[in-house]
Amino acid sequence: MSVAELKEKLQSDSTLVLLDVRTPAELESSLGKIDGVMNIPLHELEVRLNELEAYKDYQIAVICKIGIRSARATEILTKNGFNAKNVLGGMTEYRAANNGEE
Repeated sequence: MSVAELKEKLQSDSTLVLLDVRTPAELESSLGKIDGVMNIPLHELEVRLNELEAYKDYQIAVICKIGIRSARATEILTKNGFNAKNVLGGMTEYRAANNGEE
């Protein structure tokens, strides 16, 4: 999923789940976080999958800093029956597309 697709989905699909797999400290960094994001760091994802069980019927957009960890998280989620899509370019691309604005 491109950043443009994510932005469109955030506007048009109220059921979209946005999962950020960066660490909590990274959410406080200069890239910040997107409002309403759920945070489960990649290294904790497999043991915390039960927290996402309620969202199994929804699309989950997975984001990280540049897209590498979110690609791995997307694989984990898909393997476990979730409808997950990796956000290509991650928060770096999201911020560049928004010129730093939400």
